[in-house]
Amino acid sequence: MDVESLRNYCLQKPHATESFPFDEVTLVFKVHGKMFALLGLEWEDTAINLKCDPEKAIELRETYPGDVIPGYHSNKKHWNTVYTQRVPQKELKAWIDHSYDLVFAKLPKRLRR
Repeated sequence: MDVESLRNYCLQKPHATESFPFDEVTLVFKVHGKMFALLGLEWEDTAINLKCDPEKAIELRETYPGDVIPGYHSNKKHWNTVYTQRVPQKELKAWIDHSYDLVFAKLPKRLRR
């Protein structure tokens, strides 16, 4: 998937917003202020950083060695950088959904309506 397709897919999620809090070349996608994806706009290869539960993170890294690596957010556990050109689009969308769902599930109940 290209950057614009990834951006549009992330923004289709309920209550999803985007911003540039780190720099002018990294889009951050949040749900009610909590980050679920980072998308580099000027990276050499199209890649997206996604949150995963521990088991899913290990599974992804083993299934796609070199294409899914630990994310550069070292202070955030279980983040993965996914190089999108080498991963099937259907699976990539499922991982974005997974990341969104993990973050959404941790929101206060009043925000999950």
